[in-house]
Amino acid sequence: MCCPNCNANNFVRNGINQTGKQKYKCNECGYQFVFNPEKFPISDETKETINLLLLERVPLAGIVRVTGVSARWLQYYVNDIYDNVPRKIIITPKTTLHLTIECDELWSFVGKHSEKQWVWLAKDRESRQIIGVYVGERSAVGAKGLWDSLPEAYRESAIAYTDFWEAYACIFPSERHVAVGKETGLTNNIERFNATLRARVSRLVRKSYSFSKKLANHIGAIWYFIHHYNESLLDEYAT
Repeated sequence: MCCPNCNANNFVRNGINQTGKQKYKCNECGYQFVFNPEKFPISDETKETINLLLLERVPLAGIVRVTGVSARWLQYYVNDIYDNVPRKIIITPKTTLHLTIECDELWSFVGKHSEKQWVWLAKDRESRQIIGVYVGERSAVGAKGLWDSLPEAYRESAIAYTDFWEAYACIFPSERHVAVGKETGLTNNIERFNATLRARVSRLVRKSYSFSKKLANHIGAIWYFIHHYNESLLDEYAT
């Protein structure tokens, strides 16, 4: 038997852990350990796999089955990711004066179907990046949240194409707001992204066991995917 950290065999007994196993402490490096542990440190490779699986339509229970981590550890890990994901769009600065955006709302819920949370989105037609996000009620409050989330350059000069939902007309400047029907094809980009979002974020599927129980995680999961989506577009342009 030897220390798993430095392979020295100079160690002493160091009490009992919470599961009743004998603990040891290495006299060479100070590392504390037990023999035949039931739990192991999660490797960086496993964490990277989890980070990628969070971008796919895989529920947390599925990630547990794939990676072998405990459900309790995974929940804490995911909570930390979603708590720290930026709630602000990070985009490439725009130099053109002709900005066009498409806006739409996406229905979702937290806890139960009656607890609706609408995902308001705005997409730059040229760059295809998501440049505005707000999660909340489907009212003028939601439209204001989306408007406030837009970078300043878009609020100052962008032409916005939306559906006929009246909340847009209450908030968006009338001279730069164009309400159109789906048959025009002028909001195809944002509607296609809505489908992508539902296909990739499991908690947004209309009928699913992997729905959100916590609003903060619901919002965090949406932001987590959107940042990845925007970054993937930048990588695409770079190549």
